[in-house]
Amino acid sequence: MGPKSQALKHTSSHGTEKEFGGTLGAICIPIFLPLTVLYLISVSRSPEASVLQWPPPLPSTNQLWHPLAPKLLLGWIGLHAILYFMPVGQVSEGLVLRDGTRLKYPINGFHGLCVSGVLLMLLLGLGAPLGYLFELLLPLAATAIAASFLFSIYLYVRSFWAPAHALALGGNTGNPLYDFFIGRELNPRVGSFDLKYFCELRPGLIGWVVLNLGMLMKEVELRGSPSLAMVLVNSFQLLYVADALWNEEAILTTMDIVHDGFGFMLLFGDLAWVPFTYSLQAAFLVVHPQTLTSLKATAIVALNGIGYYIFRKSNSQKNQFRRDPSHPHVAGLETIATATGKRLLVSGWWSLVRHPNYLGDLLMALAWSLPCGFSHIVPYFYIIYFTILLIHREARDERQCKAKYGPAWDAYCRRVPYRIFPHIY
Repeated sequence: MGPKSQALKHTSSHGTEKEFGGTLGAICIPIFLPLTVLYLISVSRSPEASVLQWPPPLPSTNQLWHPLAPKLLLGWIGLHAILYFMPVGQVSEGLVLRDGTRLKYPINGFHGLCVSGVLLMLLLGLGAPLGYLFELLLPLAATAIAASFLFSIYLYVRSFWAPAHALALGGNTGNPLYDFFIGRELNPRVGSFDLKYFCELRPGLIGWVVLNLGMLMKEVELRGSPSLAMVLVNSFQLLYVADALWNEEAILTTMDIVHDGFGFMLLFGDLAWVPFTYSLQAAFLVVHPQTLTSLKATAIVALNGIGYYIFRKSNSQKNQFRRDPSHPHVAGLETIATATGKRLLVSGWWSLVRHPNYLGDLLMALAWSLPCGFSHIVPYFYIIYFTILLIHREARDERQCKAKYGPAWDAYCRRVPYRIFPHIY
């Protein structure tokens, strides 16, 4: 089925299949995930750090508010909104939209990371107490959650002034709760400022690095120097964020940008879930310091290196093939033709499993948790959650590719039977 017929098929999207549990999920997820963020931060900072402790270490109302928190959050978002317009880096076009146009995107996120790093070093040089971020974790998270709800309401309301072709196929069901959650408008913009693209990799992802650095500085305050475990966690996650921003153009072909509307699901993930749950290892280490031997540290570094190598090489191969299938690095790869005109890779990294990048991602996630030892489950929340997320994302991708490519996808699955883990799944 060609892309035009696919679009016609979904012109009336009120019958589109709902994801994430449909209306029930759209009600429960915006309630339970914000509570999960606050609960996990509280547990990671408690002496027991046990998810089963009773009564649970729930934060009081006073712990969720600090007048500095909204100022820091709004200032941080405002800074990166300004950096978004820096006249550096290239400007790339996204994929063709349903109306035949392409949107333009500034590829300068890595420059934003570098400017942020310089500003942080200046603040540290001036004696700014960056370690105070540890005390502000809960009010900052609560403020980010509140901002996610408010901004999502704005996105939902403004979507009713968007033309029909600008709506996400899966986010225009006519169910207000579900559409608010999943997102009605595909690429909401204010002038040339793309709200979804901005939030995907800028304030939350770089904010995660800043929170990690704050946890490291808190450990310096408490113990005089950062532990090897804390340095490893900071270094691994900084590499991951820097890699994402260095390869920022690759996000233009991802499901988040191409398929999903911009609603509470993505916005909450960008502004609250990512920075405040992905930094749990660093927050945990402030209260529960760990000692690593040189042998253990070397093994963990090797694991992260292997995961990163698989992740980067497979993603680079895919992205190069999408940009220019005739490029010498990918021209010799074996492919399967599809009725849409696109070709599916069945050699190179993509002959190992259908998602080798996910495999590398999960190996890195394990390496981020291992410096925290084995006495608590909280530092391993990320890899547990991320495994579930990637399996769910793979299933979504499977359904969409099956519908899009038909028999060609069946042939591809026969050639590459394993999804993420070779010979396992």
